[in-house]
Amino acid sequence: MTGAEGFVLAGGRSSRMGQDKALLRVAGESLVELALDKLRGLSLAAAPRIAGAASDLSSYADVIADLHPGCGPLSGMEAALAATTQPLNVFLPVDIPLLPARFLAWMLLRAETTGALITIARIGGSPQPLCAVYHRDLLPSITASLLAGNYKVITMMSGAARGQAIDIFDTEQVASANPELLSWSPLPLYRWFHNCNTPEDMAEIQNALVWMQ
Repeated sequence: MTGAEGFVLAGGRSSRMGQDKALLRVAGESLVELALDKLRGLSLAAAPRIAGAASDLSSYADVIADLHPGCGPLSGMEAALAATTQPLNVFLPVDIPLLPARFLAWMLLRAETTGALITIARIGGSPQPLCAVYHRDLLPSITASLLAGNYKVITMMSGAARGQAIDIFDTEQVASANPELLSWSPLPLYRWFHNCNTPEDMAEIQNALVWMQ
């Protein structure tokens, strides 16, 4: 897909982990390397970049600085959409290493097909707004939300939804209609979006990645 760029969101404070989780290593690679590798496997118009980094990750890929520092992942998304040259932009948080890269490619194709401003997966009824495809036309809504002091991605989406095409789909329903998705990973769907927030999460993810190899 030539009309898309990719960004790793790596701006979390990692307070529950006790150290910058982007640099933690699982299955021989750091989390930021794993995320970048997934994006590099897509047909993007440019090399993936890192948005909102909490530490110096410039040795891994180009880093885009927040335009409104300290405002959470929404600020990283704003910086990425301000820097992109393409209409569609896939975002992958650094802390979900179990997500299959093919799912990202599928989401990009879905976004291109629907023309939606926002394309977001739901799992178990919970939206995953940091793992999503956003059109660059969303930038004014993000900036307005940040300037108004609303830093939650879901809150921003509610404002942007007025008169715009928003695609929030249930992963389970999609997999039921298209069983091919289940072949992309030996893990159950709910594990694909397992966040790595604590040392206990890291241990579970490490075991899962080793088992999958």
